[in-house]
Amino acid sequence: QVELVESGGGLVQPGGSLRLSCAGSRRTFETMAWFRQAPGKEREFVASILWSGGLTYYADSVKGRFTLSKDNAKNLRYLQMNNLKPEDTAVYYCAGTSRRTVGVPRLDYFTNWGQGTQVTVSS
Repeated sequence: QVELVESGGGLVQPGGSLRLSCAGSRRTFETMAWFRQAPGKEREFVASILWSGGLTYYADSVKGRFTLSKDNAKNLRYLQMNNLKPEDTAVYYCAGTSRRTVGVPRLDYFTNWGQGTQVTVSS
């Protein structure tokens, strides 16, 4: 079982920034994504990117505020979150699949999941 491990969550004030990291094996995943789940709500799609970089896809709720990037040397994929809002508060999950398509915002498209990292936006 290939693992995905998230890190970088925490408490931030509205308008602040956080960067989440996802570590995993590129040999297994062609596409990775971030999902989030707020208390009492269903897990929802945030953004996805080809593991090799390039094509990205964002949910409308985060477009213009969140940015995906990569560090090949460290085998890490990042989610830079700017101008955070209280409604961004959730557990954020990194997910991966061997399929190579970024525009599929469905949970069942992804086969491997991390354990999640908490992001809390509050004053």
